[in-house]
Amino acid sequence: MKMKMKMKIPKRKLFLLIIFAYVAFSLYAAYNVFFSTKVISRVHRVVKKETGVPSGGVRDGGAVAPFLADEWNPWEDEQVEYNSALNKKREAFKHYLGRIDKTKSKRYKVQIWGKAAIGLYLWEHILEGPLNPTDKVAQWREGELQSGKIDFSFYTGPAVVQGHVPLDMDSLVMVLNGREKQKVSYSTRWLEHVQALVHSHTVSHVAVVLLGNEQCNNNWLSPFLKRNGGFVDLLFVVYDSPWVNDKDVFQWPLGVATYRQFPMIRPNAQLITSNRPYLCNFLGTVYKNSSRETLMQVLKQSGLDKECITIAREKWLPQETADSLRRYQTALAQSELTLCPVGINTECYRIYEASSYGSVPVVEDVMTPGTCATGPSLPLRLLKAAGAPFIFISDWKELPAILEREKGMSQEERVDRRRRLLEWYTSFRQQMKDRFSEVIEETFFKSG
Repeated sequence: MKMKMKMKIPKRKLFLLIIFAYVAFSLYAAYNVFFSTKVISRVHRVVKKETGVPSGGVRDGGAVAPFLADEWNPWEDEQVEYNSALNKKREAFKHYLGRIDKTKSKRYKVQIWGKAAIGLYLWEHILEGPLNPTDKVAQWREGELQSGKIDFSFYTGPAVVQGHVPLDMDSLVMVLNGREKQKVSYSTRWLEHVQALVHSHTVSHVAVVLLGNEQCNNNWLSPFLKRNGGFVDLLFVVYDSPWVNDKDVFQWPLGVATYRQFPMIRPNAQLITSNRPYLCNFLGTVYKNSSRETLMQVLKQSGLDKECITIAREKWLPQETADSLRRYQTALAQSELTLCPVGINTECYRIYEASSYGSVPVVEDVMTPGTCATGPSLPLRLLKAAGAPFIFISDWKELPAILEREKGMSQEERVDRRRRLLEWYTSFRQQMKDRFSEVIEETFFKSG
């Protein structure tokens, strides 16, 4: 028992022994870190061997002494992994932003110059754009709207003159009148102005909406078309032109007579459900030896003229008075049918004006003299292709039988027919809007 007690080491000596060992190890470690030239491990890299003599290097007997670099970094591997992961995240975020940018809807800008009255039908009735000021006789009117991916701006009025329109984009639509010689000369001057803008690289894309000649004689425009070496990319032309190919030439509706201040009519319940006291109406010019004379004779001989509103005049008047426009609109609103005899062309403003009031157009479906296209779906190719719910006749002698059938229709049947006509006309204008925007977008901004 006494022997065991003698071999026991005192706690104080044990503590001092531990302290001594710790200090010795620390000095040894410090020596290896700061003075040893050996590469201990991957982590503790302190020596770089250079192929040449580094600045400050020492030659010993012709041998190159190793260059010592103080670049110890015990977290080097962790730092490399962190940086690699960070770079991957940055690249992934860049790809994400790229995908967002690609899917973001790109918008385009197009300016419209309305230098013919059909420009108002395009802007207010088809595109349904606003105009400021609202005064219809203002010298300068303008508006903006979005259709599809295009931001349209519109300028019209007598004060819109060459060189004084704020052109802040390179895509342009010109609305022109080519019906008669004087209008053609005026339109030609505008096209020559636009041609100069194209040559100066101010304008890159050009479309024309043309109120064409009623006999489809539009040859004056041919040299301006891109297909013939000109600069006009697209043509939207009124009447059944043989040029129409639905590639760079498209048919456009005549629309309502905006030059006579015919307004935009919004469908409402009264238009659909009201009791209309008259079977039909015809207010217009009756030309000598025309089918319009036949129409008036048929109505009188059958005694049906008393059941229709008819006001005939011998001379065409370009403008309506406030009273005559009101009488005409009242006749449309109070008649089940609107009689639409041919004029110089089969297509007339009356067709569209009657449709806007829910009064079914009775259309004389015959070709008129001229160079318009011919074929089984002509005339009125555009309206027939759109499924217009009209009554088509080839001879006004068919009218008495049509009016007798009208007498036998119930109010419910008439209301249903009006609703379908108004819905069709709304849909037709929307189709024209979509087509106009899509064709311009595809041709101006996506082709080539």
